[in-house]
Amino acid sequence: MLNIFPAPVVGVMASLMLALNVLFWVPILLVFAILKLIIPVKSMRLLIDPILLRIAEAWIAGNSGWMRLTQRVQWDVQGMDGLNYRSWYLVNCNHQSWVDILVLQHLFNRRIPLLKFFLKQQLIWVPIMGLAWWALDFPFMRRHSEEFLLTHPEMRGKDQATTRQACEKFAMIPTSVMNFLEGTRFTPAKQQRQNSLYKHLLKPKAGGMALALNAMGDKFQAILDVTIVYPDGALDFWQFLCGKLKRIIVRVRPLPIPQHLAQADYAGDPAVREAYQKWVHQLWLEKDAQIENLKLLGLKGK
Repeated sequence: MLNIFPAPVVGVMASLMLALNVLFWVPILLVFAILKLIIPVKSMRLLIDPILLRIAEAWIAGNSGWMRLTQRVQWDVQGMDGLNYRSWYLVNCNHQSWVDILVLQHLFNRRIPLLKFFLKQQLIWVPIMGLAWWALDFPFMRRHSEEFLLTHPEMRGKDQATTRQACEKFAMIPTSVMNFLEGTRFTPAKQQRQNSLYKHLLKPKAGGMALALNAMGDKFQAILDVTIVYPDGALDFWQFLCGKLKRIIVRVRPLPIPQHLAQADYAGDPAVREAYQKWVHQLWLEKDAQIENLKLLGLKGK
């Protein structure tokens, strides 16, 4: 184990292994993605997409490898039984740190189909990674404030159209659609600005989940409601690379698809929006209580 070295040395070694893993797999990924781009027919997509997914899974396995070498993390994970690699899932999780993504990928890799995230439009310009996300059909979303939409009404509905187009692609091959309902990482400052009703969560945004369910509700086997707790506090990405994260608690809860909402018109029907918001609010109350209990469990485990 490389975590016997001082933390900054561990961080440098982990960063190098992370970078080498990216530089090895992304060029291979792009070769097949470009082939799919220049021959834009469904039969080519159905041939190439499984190859792209296997490459991405190998890439994630490489990340898990350097994590095992550099991190000494105590994992407490429950709820992973009975998952189906050849099905579709809508995955929902609380969001505290970029580390969440590595945690989710590490746990779910090759247990369920590859997690596909909805990303902010600006992230397409991230060197190398932006190309990789594009190659894997991760949807890039433009987030506009209500004030902006009032002066540019033509932009209203663009994200919904992007979501529907992405879901049409996802429906072709088993996929796990990843959704952070909070829309951004939790911090006490953001919680205070929002005047959030929840102790450990920001206010949830139901729109993205509603669109995914409306477009693919008949495909999803279940909603996987994931809760991540860092008993010693969430760390930033560099602290994680340095091996300072000691404990992670994860709980996975499969939920049935709410069929009465899945086929309803979220965008056009105020009653449907209200029903979605009530459903998500109840989900968030349960998650908030679960996080509180898991934090208490973490304190007992010290």
